[in-house]
Amino acid sequence: MRSPAAPRAVIPTVLLSALLLTGCGPEAGPQPAPATTTATAATSAAATPTETATPVPTADGTPTATATAPAPAAWTSFTTADGALTFDLPATWSVRDPAGELPLGGGAFAEVTNQAGKTLATLRTNMATGSTCMERYPYTVLESQELPALTHNGTTPRFIFETRGNDDVPGPDDTPAAAYGIQTSQLPAGDSACAMFHFFTWPPTAAMFGAFFHPYNNVIPGAESLPYMEQVKLYLGTAEYQDIKRMITSLRPAT
Repeated sequence: MRSPAAPRAVIPTVLLSALLLTGCGPEAGPQPAPATTTATAATSAAATPTETATPVPTADGTPTATATAPAPAAWTSFTTADGALTFDLPATWSVRDPAGELPLGGGAFAEVTNQAGKTLATLRTNMATGSTCMERYPYTVLESQELPALTHNGTTPRFIFETRGNDDVPGPDDTPAAAYGIQTSQLPAGDSACAMFHFFTWPPTAAMFGAFFHPYNNVIPGAESLPYMEQVKLYLGTAEYQDIKRMITSLRPAT
């Protein structure tokens, strides 16, 4: 499997011409400077219980010291600047909102980064999307979970972490071959699938919350020399990925 080149945008492939036709280009006039907010407010009490110190007995059973297990990391909730959506995230991560130009008609554009400043996911709404299946690739669905809180017009989207291509057949050109996010489309079937299209139906058009997997952002210490797909499989078992999954699957209407 080829190794990915320099970091690319985390937004899945869309028809850029559609963005221009439907008002997803820059608004006229000055835009507010993006603000980076460290998620520290409204810490989830359920996620931060205090561990009880446990006496450590000596050989005769007399407690002489205490050992305290590390408390779970604190989590907090974040609501997008337009007041439409809320999600949970580790309190040590940061959200930049807005992270760039908003489409005409407004919407959300929030970027989540970890303590090292690496982008882990982007949330955008009011997006115009479109796709054409020109080629199919070997695929793997690593994880999938339905998200009832985002059901719209009777359709329930799902969180998905999937890959395209393998050691023998590369994935789409100029696109990282693994991604996690939310999609409304059905799971792939058969032995091949179209390119990844992680968008879900959300008023007034569509939305996305996820990212391509890229070793520049999704760092696995000690795995830098491994092939891309091997790093993807290792990342699935990391605490950071589990936090990303918990964050994305917590997305819900703010009201």
